[in-house]
Amino acid sequence: MSKILIIRFSALGDVAMTIPVIYSLANANPAHEITVLSREPFRVLFKSLPTNVRFIGAELKGKHNGIKGLNVLYKELKEEQFDFVADFHSVLRSHYLCLRFKLDGVSTASIDKGRKEKKKLTQKQSKTFVQLKSSFDRYYEVLEKLGFSFDLNFVSVFEKGGDLSAIISQTGYKSSEKWLGIAPFAKHRGKIYPLELQEKVIAHFANDKRIKVFIFGGGESERNTVNSWVEKYPSVLSMVGKLNMGQELVLMSQLDAMFSMDSANMHLASLVNTQVVSLWGATHPFAGFMGWNQTVENTIQGEISCRPCSIYGQKPCYRGDYACLYQITPEQIINRIENLLFDL
Repeated sequence: MSKILIIRFSALGDVAMTIPVIYSLANANPAHEITVLSREPFRVLFKSLPTNVRFIGAELKGKHNGIKGLNVLYKELKEEQFDFVADFHSVLRSHYLCLRFKLDGVSTASIDKGRKEKKKLTQKQSKTFVQLKSSFDRYYEVLEKLGFSFDLNFVSVFEKGGDLSAIISQTGYKSSEKWLGIAPFAKHRGKIYPLELQEKVIAHFANDKRIKVFIFGGGESERNTVNSWVEKYPSVLSMVGKLNMGQELVLMSQLDAMFSMDSANMHLASLVNTQVVSLWGATHPFAGFMGWNQTVENTIQGEISCRPCSIYGQKPCYRGDYACLYQITPEQIINRIENLLFDL
């Protein structure tokens, strides 16, 4: 039996994208023990994986903070006697841990993030506009370097869909109507469809009696925005602050479709085999961050030559008008969602 340590600390979407790869590795190698090292709040993502997968939560703002904290973390990990270390993150923290393991004779490998090719994809002039490797492929390559070969074979973290019974008080029972999730927010401005236009999408589906709408988000500002929508459209249900991440996954598994920005919610819905209509502004699927088993046909993108201008959407729009987002009409989004919901 081999013991494999996989390191990926953040961010939520990137950690979520490790799941199909780790699941496939564990399923193909049931005799190996696989340990995932990440941030404690992400533990729930790995709860339903094969039994040979375990999780260690790093306290990066506590006892594992700074170089002294990393030394503490390394000593704790060393006791596990790992045979392999797979660095899915490639940041200073993970590099340091890999160096310590390598000095102890442990086989290590780190992800190639493709920074040069991503820079060429997002440069202002003469973009190299090609599909880059997905994060799933890049994670797989790390394990391949360590000698592991297996098929990527993953459908959902739930075998039969999540159990609604624990959250039925928030969601109600599912009957004949279609359940639509809307995740209107993202970490960076360049990924967020303008909220005044998002409201038109929400208003349309709020008035469709065939559809029940759930809105996802987090934080006080997002809660206030969603509450203002719910006041106008009482049939819409806000899930902001009402469910934990595990419960959100359960609800997402029951949705007939999700409309999401290029954000963590796109990836969470992908982990429970829910179809996603995803919207891309400053970013682009070519960078390799499309959700698991999601299709280009269900992406909504503006046709403008300056995009993508960013891999993560954090750079301010150098045009100043975010045309990549504003040129997308609510009708385009509504039509794509209805096509998906009703197989049009």
